[in-house]
Amino acid sequence: MNARFLKYLPIILIGALLAAFYPYPHQQNVNQHKKEVLAHTILGSLSNYHYAPKNVDDDFSEDVFNTYLERLDYNKRFLLKKDVKELEKYKDDLDDQLIRGDYTFFNLANKIIEQRVTEAQGYYRAILAQPFELEKSGKIELDPKKTDWASNTKKLEKRWEESLKHQTLNKILDLEKEREEAIKNSDTAAIAKMTDAELEAEARKKILKSHDDWFHRMEKIDERDRLSSYWNSVTMVYDPHTNFYPPKDKENFDIAMSGRLEGIGATLQEKDGLIKVTRIVPGSASWRQGQLKSGDIILKVAQGRDEPVSIVDMRLDDAVKLIRGPKGSEVRLTVKKLDGTTIVIPIIRDVVILEETYAKSAVAVDKETGQRVGYIKLPKFYADFTRSGGRSCANDVKLEIEKLKKENISGIILDLRDNGGGSLADVVEMAGLFIEQGPIVQVNGGKNAGGIRTHPDTDPRVQYDGKLVILVNQFSASASEIMAAAMQDYKRAVIIGSPTYGKGTVQRFIDLDQLLQGENQVKPLGAMKLTIQKFYRINGGATQKKGVTPDIILPDEYTYVEMGEKEMDYVMPWDEIAPALYDETDKVDDLDELREKSNARTSTDSTFIKIEANAKRLKQVQDKTEYSLKLSEYKMTKEKEKEEADKYQNVYQEIPNLEIQTLEIDLPTIESDTTKQTLNEEWHKELRKDPYLKEAMEVIRDIDS
Repeated sequence: MNARFLKYLPIILIGALLAAFYPYPHQQNVNQHKKEVLAHTILGSLSNYHYAPKNVDDDFSEDVFNTYLERLDYNKRFLLKKDVKELEKYKDDLDDQLIRGDYTFFNLANKIIEQRVTEAQGYYRAILAQPFELEKSGKIELDPKKTDWASNTKKLEKRWEESLKHQTLNKILDLEKEREEAIKNSDTAAIAKMTDAELEAEARKKILKSHDDWFHRMEKIDERDRLSSYWNSVTMVYDPHTNFYPPKDKENFDIAMSGRLEGIGATLQEKDGLIKVTRIVPGSASWRQGQLKSGDIILKVAQGRDEPVSIVDMRLDDAVKLIRGPKGSEVRLTVKKLDGTTIVIPIIRDVVILEETYAKSAVAVDKETGQRVGYIKLPKFYADFTRSGGRSCANDVKLEIEKLKKENISGIILDLRDNGGGSLADVVEMAGLFIEQGPIVQVNGGKNAGGIRTHPDTDPRVQYDGKLVILVNQFSASASEIMAAAMQDYKRAVIIGSPTYGKGTVQRFIDLDQLLQGENQVKPLGAMKLTIQKFYRINGGATQKKGVTPDIILPDEYTYVEMGEKEMDYVMPWDEIAPALYDETDKVDDLDELREKSNARTSTDSTFIKIEANAKRLKQVQDKTEYSLKLSEYKMTKEKEKEEADKYQNVYQEIPNLEIQTLEIDLPTIESDTTKQTLNEEWHKELRKDPYLKEAMEVIRDIDS
């Protein structure tokens, strides 16, 4: 099937292009024709431009089927087993349907899910109309992968009852806390006088309101929305970073591409019906507030003191609309933390303070030994491509190095933790600051883009030839991984931290309309983001999936939590190519001895011991997916979880004898601006609590000691 498709692909595309010019008398025909053109254009783009085109065959068909079914009803709250069986008739036929521009399966799936959603409205309203038997035994499994599709309507209603009771129990616990606070503060609010029965009724009322809102949003989902989901099920089978973007207004289109929560400064990801925070933008409102963290799941959004709105199962762009808002306004996020606890985080919306996204440096001083180490924080690999002479991270880091060299330092720590990547040209130039010259990264464009190309540093100057340590973690990705890998391969730096994210691919946006000649009734079609290249280390290994394994691995609270590229579906594989020609330096020697000394310190360090224990606790919380539906037992479980979580609230304490100093050349600028002074003081306070920084200083002392 794939060979036939590829053979006739040019004819199919030409036919689609020509047909696009012919007018259709009825809108229904126009829409059908547009969907056919969309199918041909998307498949053609994937075949011609993707780094690793797929065989459009029965295996591909099954993957698309499973992916779309999961997107259609991930939590298995709507479809019945007989519905899935009816849809499974097309499991091996989707490849043929896609090539023909045939939407038979898509149309049937839409018809079934719309019917089941309508029926479910009766379930939840009837269930929430009656009080729950709070002390009646029962359990709920929260991981849909551990449950099967309901075999009949009665069992599906039972699943809804369990889910709604679980949500009501959570709400009751929240209301009990509010009641306790009101009584404690002699508050005259109505909640202070509520009985347990009234609390239960109030909890059901709030759950009913959130579900009414949720179903109201689902009623607005139209064929275009489902078509987008369907085609993203197709593109996702190629790799998780290849996506289809339907035509929308400019604002929503930019949101979809960036995944940015404007107003609070956080990057998010929608997966399995949940909105997950993947990164906090340095200098943003969230960063300054301090409670929202990577890995948090946003459950609800409230405008100030208004009633919160559930964003579970909400589309990403709709969630963004709720979270965004004018500078100075308040948004309250109900957030589920990694340890299972739920808190409300108030954030005053603001613009990102751009200065905090740039490279900056300080001097870390061990007051006991007098050791002085330069520290450079690089939040991302930025570059201003919009104007000549704009800021670039390579130039900024070069300037910070020159300033640090005047501070009588014994080494430099380059901190790439939480750095999600950015400019390829800048990482190549930055790596060149520490070596004479040679290859930095290899980029493979695949068969469609000229094969393998090496990006070298051609500048023989070395801006810094002293001791170098690079800090990384699970959120160090892309360009950060290129930098760490190159310095590791050259034996130029000691890499410290936890294994990196593992994103070793490059994406490019393609406007599908540009593939169609002329204006006609099928436009606009939308855009595609396709993976077009893959990164390789100079030693020949890929950073894809595996990331970079540090020379010295330190305990981390995310150690046992499933995250990173390898945890995503349909990720591109790790592989190897021929190594580039390069000469190792003699800057890092005897890594085994460095590891032994570091392990001896961290294994007895109270902070790292707590971090390791907390990491294991978080893993246990993540693995616990079954809960009792008996209020007394559920309350006991949640109280125990909170009690355990509280033990690790103050893990990071100021480190004795660690002092952070502002560079002398920067003092006049900072002291003349109260805002910069406040931010600088807050930054230094954080660094004084950073055990990874302190350990990096110890490793610098150990090098050649």
